[in-house]
Amino acid sequence: MQEFVPSREAARRAALCARCLCCLLIALVTSLLCLAQSAPKVASSDVEAAYLYNFGKFVRFPNDQGQGSAPFTICILGEDAFGGTLDSLIANESIAGRKIIARRIQSPAATSGCQIVFIAQSEGPRLTKDLASFEKSPILTVSNAHGFLEQGGMIQFLVQNDRVRFAVNLSAAEQSGLVLSSELLKVAVRVDAKPAQEGK
Repeated sequence: MQEFVPSREAARRAALCARCLCCLLIALVTSLLCLAQSAPKVASSDVEAAYLYNFGKFVRFPNDQGQGSAPFTICILGEDAFGGTLDSLIANESIAGRKIIARRIQSPAATSGCQIVFIAQSEGPRLTKDLASFEKSPILTVSNAHGFLEQGGMIQFLVQNDRVRFAVNLSAAEQSGLVLSSELLKVAVRVDAKPAQEGK
């Protein structure tokens, strides 16, 4: 089957989503209506790619200092649903002076150097084991898999009213030494402050 390659227009619309999201976060806007209205035909995976690109700007990692010119790496574990959209968004972009790159990996053992790991739905049968391997590691874990936060993941994509939103397991992030900015938390539709294993 021929590999899908997003059109230049699709990449442009995804980039518009990314820029819009940044403005919303910085302005402390608590809804994503602007994002949804500005690009209503953008695929959910494109919006998720834009989120991934922006999350790194609003998270402080415990090992940020001393990284020098090492790239800021977004890793995708499992089946890649983003096509070339994520690559288009991060091309020639940087975070704190560090070039952003994307890597596709097939095992948690390959996450060395990753700052963000998106765990694809294809990892569902291995999700519990995957997350256990990241426990207390300074890596932001993100997924759209059902029950991701309850199993110890940090950010889960949700679809509400045909819009991609996200929820946060703040305790999981803090236990790994990550500091999520208040701007990011204000945009989340839900922030779970208790450890995931405690339940609701």
